[in-house]
Amino acid sequence: MQLAIIGGGPAGLSAAIRAREKGIKDVWVIERNATLGGILNQCIHHGFGIHIYKEELTGPEYAQRLIDRAVELGVHFALGTMVTGLSRERIVTYVSPKGTVQAQAGAVILAMGCRERARGAVGIPGGRGVGVYTAGTAQALVNMKGILPGKRVVILGSGDIGLIMARRMTLEGAKVLGVYEIMPHSGGLKRNIAQCLNDYGIPLHLSHTVTRTVGCARLEGVYVAPVDETFTPDLTQERFIECDTLLLSVGLIPENELARSIGVLMSPATGGALVNNRLETNIPGVFACGNALHVHDLVDYVTMEAYEAAENAVAFIAAQTSIVSSTDLSDAPQPIPVTPLRGVRYVVPASIIPDGSRTTYTLSFRSDGVYSPATVEVLADGKVIRSTVQRRVIVPSEMERVRIVLPEATKEIGVTIRGVLC
Repeated sequence: MQLAIIGGGPAGLSAAIRAREKGIKDVWVIERNATLGGILNQCIHHGFGIHIYKEELTGPEYAQRLIDRAVELGVHFALGTMVTGLSRERIVTYVSPKGTVQAQAGAVILAMGCRERARGAVGIPGGRGVGVYTAGTAQALVNMKGILPGKRVVILGSGDIGLIMARRMTLEGAKVLGVYEIMPHSGGLKRNIAQCLNDYGIPLHLSHTVTRTVGCARLEGVYVAPVDETFTPDLTQERFIECDTLLLSVGLIPENELARSIGVLMSPATGGALVNNRLETNIPGVFACGNALHVHDLVDYVTMEAYEAAENAVAFIAAQTSIVSSTDLSDAPQPIPVTPLRGVRYVVPASIIPDGSRTTYTLSFRSDGVYSPATVEVLADGKVIRSTVQRRVIVPSEMERVRIVLPEATKEIGVTIRGVLC
């Protein structure tokens, strides 16, 4: 196969579409589930596609547009197929009902998405009764199986799925007693706080956490308490809330076991691969995009990023089959490091490889706290090359993007991005 794409969610489908549009004939999407679309299939609310399609779609509608286009272009699909191995030479091993297959790929795009952090990772003590779910699991139960997990609900964590499920459970007749967030700021988009909590009178308790659960066969309630600056609960203010359901919306983890198995360098801040501006990892010909790279707020940005990964994978495949690929690699431009400074938690890409006549690059980043007001500066070799317009507020829950024009001489110190905190 010329291009192997691991994952059939929005990132994988978008990458496959762009690769076919760029002329790659043998494009395979390998998906472990029996259906394409990934998490979008259970996201029945509106808000998808505003940037790509210029209209509001539900998650399944957005996914179906990608699927229809991929089918139209002749993308190959391997569904119900699990990738069990990947080598640095881009040999993909996968298992399906037909057996085990090994295939050499010209390039590989990692688009496996992410998974939710579950109860074990949070370490909540107490009973292990039925009624504790991740927010995504509850979303699948309600939206795809028609099962309401409970009637009296507490939500721990204010990530976007948790906020959306607060509204969804309310619409299905449950009583959401409150959303408790250990951080002093929400982990979700401001629009979801307004539309999913404020519009339905659901309280958001910042700097609070669930300290323990009560109930053996079934959850009977939880204890909650405020936390201090070190996130230590103040048990003197602990109080009991009677409930039958606890939903956890406490973070997402990029799926990168395959990447780690072949020595892809990982970012401790994002849990995803360290990539250059081509979205290529330290393993030549292995690219990453979407939530497997870093968690996105909007699926439109996932699609844009996947397009970029596909275009670079196509260029890599073309170079491998051309005379140009045999030139001395010592003549290749050296990567310029991109480093986050104060106020910025992480930035993607982690390096920039000067790309011929191209001088414009896009940096995606998140702040490490709530800053209001604030501006962001990008420096090249210590000199400011871009300063954003002062923003009313910058929050960690919303990914920011900034385009820069890189000076030709940049190389010694590299590129840094910092918040100018006001």
